[in-house]
Amino acid sequence: MISYFTDLLEKFPFLAGVAPYLAIALAVFCLAALAILANIITKHLIVGVIRKLIAKTATSRDDILARRKVFSRLSHLAPALVIYALGPQFLDGFPAVIDGITTFSLVYLTIICVLFIDGLMNAGEEIYRTYKISRTFPIKSFVQVAKLILYFLGFVAVLSLIMGESPTIFFAGFGALTAVLMLVFKDPILGFVAGIQLSANKMVAVGDWIEMPSYGVDGDIIEIALTTVKLRNFDKTITTIPTQSLINDSFKNWRGMQETGGRRIKRSVFIDMSSIKFCDVGMLKRFSKIQFIADYIAEKEKELAAFNAEAGADTTTLVNGRRMTNVGTFRAYTEAYLRKHPKISKDLTLLVRQLQPTDHGLPIEIYVFTNVTNWLEYEAIMADIFDHILAAAPEFELGIYQNPTGNDFSKLVR
Repeated sequence: MISYFTDLLEKFPFLAGVAPYLAIALAVFCLAALAILANIITKHLIVGVIRKLIAKTATSRDDILARRKVFSRLSHLAPALVIYALGPQFLDGFPAVIDGITTFSLVYLTIICVLFIDGLMNAGEEIYRTYKISRTFPIKSFVQVAKLILYFLGFVAVLSLIMGESPTIFFAGFGALTAVLMLVFKDPILGFVAGIQLSANKMVAVGDWIEMPSYGVDGDIIEIALTTVKLRNFDKTITTIPTQSLINDSFKNWRGMQETGGRRIKRSVFIDMSSIKFCDVGMLKRFSKIQFIADYIAEKEKELAAFNAEAGADTTTLVNGRRMTNVGTFRAYTEAYLRKHPKISKDLTLLVRQLQPTDHGLPIEIYVFTNVTNWLEYEAIMADIFDHILAAAPEFELGIYQNPTGNDFSKLVR
């Protein structure tokens, strides 16, 4: 093409001296113009049509390809192909320049291909996150490993093109540097292995609520990457921990609680042991008016009367035979109250038990599950239950234990 332009320009006598130089400039200009034209056609016409078609489709997943600029990156192949295909024809007679243009176009093609595949991986990973399986089997760490391999291969390809050597030579050189590479990429390798273990054993998933006191973590997992796991704590701070720490250290995963649909309440009320006593006739008459335990009182009185009569117990003394106590009746009332509570699960464990007495009194432990897992609702339900239990205890002539306060000592002085 340069010889054609030179012959054409030499027909003009005033250009005869500079015709070869002008021919080179004209050839380069024409080659650049064709490359720009190819880019305009692919980027503004073909890619534009593809985007319009994507916008009209019912699904939103293909919009991710457009947002990630996958097709825009692919459009850059057109000018590179034009330069690679037409460069030798436009610059004939200059083998050194042709070699340089060919090498440049191949390097450019390699970089564009790497960027295109990178964008395709990003789009594929984002599309995958729209499916439910992505919560239990995240692939971000695998995508990052694939990117590392992709960029490594791209780097080797570019290096071999620039130096004009076979890629196998560079791979042989990198083999000798394996120990160094293992040291440099230690964290990605450990993170990749940890990611495989986490996914294979289903230890954690995006959205899981975990507690990890060693790292001050108490929140939801929002991202599992190659080397790090990102969590949003309940105080809205973000914590990033190494992926392998979930393998090496212990943590608590609340997923089981969320999947069960119930959240445990395990809390004790401490009864002042000096307030515990047998129930007299007046107390039983008053307790029988409490709706939750009216039937319990009637049945228990019959059961105890029959037992004492059969045993021949002298009921004139309180400790003879079997008698109801205010703390036992209170425990029965608490269990009946919880069984009637609309927010307490009847399918999971429901237990009100007496624990070993301590120097703080007699613990009455409530061990139940709510039928909701939301934190705010759970706290409100638990507070409502214990508000009622603490307020109900004096009705059974029971005192709630607490350490003496200044107000208690001031009453003694008076």
